[in-house]
Amino acid sequence: MTFEYRSSSPEETLQLGKRLGSRLRGGDVIAFRGGLGAGKTTMTRGIALGMGLKDDVSSPTFALVNEYRGGLPLYHFDMYRVGGGLDLESTGFFDYLSDDCVIAVEWSENIENELPKGAVTVELIPLSQDERLIKITGDERFEL
Repeated sequence: MTFEYRSSSPEETLQLGKRLGSRLRGGDVIAFRGGLGAGKTTMTRGIALGMGLKDDVSSPTFALVNEYRGGLPLYHFDMYRVGGGLDLESTGFFDYLSDDCVIAVEWSENIENELPKGAVTVELIPLSQDERLIKITGDERFEL
């Protein structure tokens, strides 16, 4: 199922992320799609808040993964520089896959063939400087 939402500001994107985060459970993988500045990190910031995590969420561009700990941890990956399965192995990505956490993956299209079955896809499509069309593909939990 694909659900479509419109956001007219970063704050609305954050709020949508909070609603999404409140519905996540262990083992969920969020596969983000969208170009630079589309709002992937803003959406992840909202997801963390919706999961009850208090950490300051930032882009994992240079670290490859940022870890946010709480009742259910969130692992936030950036796959911008990852070119496929061999590169992915060196990131430790597969070691993170577990029912004891949620994983958010920016630039997921770079590892599309390696994503686990059932990953939730979140596509952020800029319509203007602030407005976004956000498509969430997953099960009925994601009708926000």
